[in-house]
Amino acid sequence: MDLEYNKNEDAFKQLCAKLKTQLEKVKLGGGEKKIEATHKKGKMTARERIDYLIDDGSDFLEVGAFAGEGMYKEYGGCPSGGVVVGIGFVSGRQCVIVANDATVKAGAWFPITAKKNLRAQEIAIENKLPIIYLVDSAGVFLPMQDEIFPDKEHFGRIFRNNAVMSSEGIIQVSAIMGSCVAGGAYLPIMSDEAMIVEGTGSVFLAGSYLVKSAIGETVDNETLGGATTHCEISGVTDYKFKDDKECLDHIRNIFDKIGHNEKAGFDRATPQAPALNPEEIYGLLPEDRVKPYDMLELIKRMVDNSEIELYKGNYGQTIICGYARIDGWAVGIVANQRTVTKSKRGEMQMGGVIYSDSADKAARFIMNCNQKKIPLVFLQDVSGFMVGSRAEHGGIIKDGAKMVNAMANSVVPKFTVIVGNSYGAGNYAMCGKAYDPRLIYAWPTARMAVMSGNSAAKTLLQIKVASMKAKGEELTPEQEQEQLTRIKSRYDEQLSPYYASARLWVDGIIDPLETRKMISMGIEAANHAPIQKRYNVGVIQV
Repeated sequence: MDLEYNKNEDAFKQLCAKLKTQLEKVKLGGGEKKIEATHKKGKMTARERIDYLIDDGSDFLEVGAFAGEGMYKEYGGCPSGGVVVGIGFVSGRQCVIVANDATVKAGAWFPITAKKNLRAQEIAIENKLPIIYLVDSAGVFLPMQDEIFPDKEHFGRIFRNNAVMSSEGIIQVSAIMGSCVAGGAYLPIMSDEAMIVEGTGSVFLAGSYLVKSAIGETVDNETLGGATTHCEISGVTDYKFKDDKECLDHIRNIFDKIGHNEKAGFDRATPQAPALNPEEIYGLLPEDRVKPYDMLELIKRMVDNSEIELYKGNYGQTIICGYARIDGWAVGIVANQRTVTKSKRGEMQMGGVIYSDSADKAARFIMNCNQKKIPLVFLQDVSGFMVGSRAEHGGIIKDGAKMVNAMANSVVPKFTVIVGNSYGAGNYAMCGKAYDPRLIYAWPTARMAVMSGNSAAKTLLQIKVASMKAKGEELTPEQEQEQLTRIKSRYDEQLSPYYASARLWVDGIIDPLETRKMISMGIEAANHAPIQKRYNVGVIQV
């Protein structure tokens, strides 16, 4: 391998090492002391409960591990949003699992906690997956109640979704393994089955202190809403158990007997590993995110037997379209090509930019995948659509709109991986978060914004200079450089995949070697939801 390859490999592996370190830190939740205190109460932590619940040796795909990262610093932070969410297997059945992390502010709900819970329910609804709630929460984080309580996508939406999911036949099972108070009490009781752990689990609309202040009654929490009360007097819960493990065992027993529904029918052959070494991805992706590289070589290290059938391979070459298999599942891949190519007219085309011909090709390919019932995988490394008079005269807006229309109206499931750059309208056309990918993950090399840091800094500086000139003022060259550096530094921070993941613009950050697992588990989940809608792109100019 050449020096450039080794340099790229070292840089990429350092990013992956940072990712691993950050994940280990996040998984500690509120810290080792809080974990120790949880154990002293006879309780397992959220992650321990999930590890015990899921099938031995099975995969667990975490969603939103970095939710809340770097946010709420004035309150001491909220690691992982105070809740662990993911897709796993229980008694052989794929399901969504939501577990409150009581080591983080007693499992209280921050704004990002609500957003993450809603994302979990969205995944369950879209894929018709059963959902398990492991409840251990003190309810709304009161200092931020105005940002979590009243709006459409706030706390109350959770219970609305409980009702909708029930009406759609999506199984919901809840285990009250700690506190469950106020409005949060509705979540487990709106589930199909609810269980509670003796001594640690409690559920009530108002705790003993609030009851005392509201109506003057003196009562302890166990009498008010403990396991005996709700299993023997109120009938609110269906089962009680002596400890966490016994409760989790019963959930497995429930899932062992669930019936099977109709499948969507996506095609799967016997899985094959890539013929080319997937670890070579580390050296093939340039450290300098502006440099060109061949995306096709990355794809060959992700797909079964390293085989892909290209669609219109010699046309619209700044987007790769092709059919392949990932872990046996048939997929249609739409990927930005970063090499410099020649157009059909002999013009040089910059890699990572979407031109009219590539947008037209992608739109047609997306339509074909919908016609054939093949899930779509988008691999983003895009600078945006081509600009300038030649592009405008060639109808780039029309062709770009055609691609966005075809992608947005797709009825087959879509999965997005942000490999590198994800800028401007390119993010939209390549199935960014706003376009309902079933799952969207980023590599540690990802960058996401309206434009690159350099472009944004120069644009914002030009606006500032023009504004000052209008007032008869000017910046010295030194002041201009200082402003440029300051703007770029702030903008670059927002380009980070950790910034995006903290806000759930992506479902997480993964090592490239995890990409096959993510897509395979995603398609397996989507296969639980038969396609009900007919594909129709609506009004589209051709």
